Order: sequence, then structure tokens, then C-alpha cells
Amino acid sequence: MGKVEHNKRQKRDSLLDSAFSLFIDNGFTKTSISDIVKQAGVAKGTFYLYFRDKYDIRNHLITSKANQVFQAAYAELTARDEEMDFEDQVLFMADHILNQLAANHNLVMLLSKHLSWGSFKNFLAATPGRDVPAIYTTFESMLSEAEYTYRDPELMMYLILELISGTSFNAILYEQPVPLEELKPHLYETVKCILKNYRED
Repeated sequence: MGKVEHNKRQKRDSLLDSAFSLFIDNGFTKTSISDIVKQAGVAKGTFYLYFRDKYDIRNHLITSKANQVFQAAYAELTARDEEMDFEDQVLFMADHILNQLAANHNLVMLLSKHLSWGSFKNFLAATPGRDVPAIYTTFESMLSEAEYTYRDPELMMYLILELISGTSFNAILYEQPVPLEELKPHLYETVKCILKNYRED
């Protein structure tokens, strides 16, 4: 990466980091673009080189943070020596992702308030880095080696992610209806049922 590209990446990352901390501390509604650029230490015009508006930077932020969590879980999966079938891989990654979220309540607060179908689609298609494939590309690669074939794999993945995020956020933040560790066995049994129901005969 050349010096110019490095500086561009640095400014963009600084804007994302500033937006993240301000959205957590002040809330999305009360945070202005002026607040973000001031904390990032860049000119206001620089913001518009990378993002259209406040909603755009929020969506990029969600995609970026979600990608980091997914890639960390996938790296841990690929580092394991033992072979696992596709369904066990999904459960392993789900557990790793939940453990990461449990250790980062600020990220949970951001995701719990602003996840949507649009951000889910962006999350699947985003390419985190030059040498890092999009999430859906990784998912398809895992599927290609699965014991079973699955109908509507994108919808299946959406349901699993919605289930995990929708049920775990309150368990992580407020231990409601039960603490996360108590929720996990019930959650994973339901994920297994979704996977089984989407198997093709």
C-alpha cells in the first residue's frame, strides 16, 4: 500500500472509530457529522470523500465491526486441527462470535439498535480487505464441502443470524431472560433445527 492510500485508509478508519465512540456515548441521533470530524481531527469535507451522510457511516461501521467479529471466528475455526462438518462449523463460529460480543458490550449496543436487512446484505457482500473474501464467499466455500445440500442458503443464514442476534443481545447486556451461558444450549438446539429443516432430501 502506497503512502497516499495509507493516509486515506487512516483518515477513513479515524472517522469510523470516532463515529463508533460518539454513537455509543451520545447516541446516534445526538451525534452530528461536525462532532465526528472534530473528534477524528479531519476537515468536514474529508468526511464526504468517504461517506454520503451520517446513516452511511453508521452502515459502514456496522458492516466493518460485524466483519471483524466474523473473520476472527473463521480464523479460529480454520486454525483447528480436528475436522468438523458444516453444521458443527456453524455452531463453533456462533459460539465464538457470542463470546466476542459478550466481551464487547459497546459493539452489542450498536448492533442491537441498528441491524436491518440492508445492513445484513452489506455485511454478506462486503470485502473486508484486498486478500480477505466477502463473508458470503466464505459461507459458500463452507457449504461446498458440507455433507448435505441446503435450500435457500442465504435465507437460512439470515434466520440463524437473526435468531442469534435477537435472542442474545438482552442476555449479554442485561442477563435477560437468562444469562448468556444459560441461553446458549437452547439457542444452539434451535440453530440445529433450522439447519436440519433446510437440508434438501
